[in-house]
Amino acid sequence: MARLRTRKHKVVLNRSAGGDLGITIMLVILGVFMFLPMYYVVIQSLKPLDELWMFPPRFIVMKPTLNNFKDLFTLMNTSWVPFSRYIFNTVFVSVVGTTGNLFCSSMAAYAMAKIKFPGRSWMFETVRTSLMFHATVTSITNFFIMSMLGMLDTYWALIVPAFCTSLGLYLMKQFMDSGVTDAVLESARLDGASEFRTFWVIAMPMVKPAWLTLIVYSFQGLWNAGSSIYIQSEQFKSFNYAIQQILAGGIKRAGAGAASTVIMMMVPILVFVITQSNIIETMGSSGMKD
Repeated sequence: MARLRTRKHKVVLNRSAGGDLGITIMLVILGVFMFLPMYYVVIQSLKPLDELWMFPPRFIVMKPTLNNFKDLFTLMNTSWVPFSRYIFNTVFVSVVGTTGNLFCSSMAAYAMAKIKFPGRSWMFETVRTSLMFHATVTSITNFFIMSMLGMLDTYWALIVPAFCTSLGLYLMKQFMDSGVTDAVLESARLDGASEFRTFWVIAMPMVKPAWLTLIVYSFQGLWNAGSSIYIQSEQFKSFNYAIQQILAGGIKRAGAGAASTVIMMMVPILVFVITQSNIIETMGSSGMKD
């Protein structure tokens, strides 16, 4: 009978040491390839203009400089809308939209998964079908709805659509089905807990990896959002839109554009690093069946 291998008093897969080494080397190589684009973006932001346009491109900086970041802030401060306003718009819409998406998607998923009511299967099939449609397809309809509700040219035009996303509802519903048992919920109800308390105190902690993944996806989408057909006033536009305006200035603004890309990239990466363990758990368990 084969003996189980242990590592730090834990049972591990019964592979040979050579197999572990081979897998480690393969993962390191893949990790390097995944890291290269981020490294290249950072390197580009530190290059002077004469190095930015060298061919073939180089992965090293011969004369590193921070002038690109200085040029970026100079350009933003010379606009009639302050640089801080674009940052505030992006942060505000991203935080409020992500929070609303988390609560709305989680509560709707809990109702569809754990509360029996007429038409819930039909409603979920509708949500699942909507995943096939890109936002561009429904943009005209959404524009008319926003216009009739008087939300055009306001923060609500960006925040309200982010509250209810098909992907968020679908993700949370699948995890509510598999990760939250009816017996646990019934025990909470027998102890006198209200339905909302059962949802918030019992169900939500049990699907923590799922809603942390939802936070990352939602925040990244809102943070990277560019221009919107619902917004015409400059004071409501996002930082990403301001960056696009900078890049439209031509070759002489390529350095400032590279610096702005680094700034836009830093925040989503930070959010991912904070929640990465739970996201990996979500991806690992999403394909498993009891």
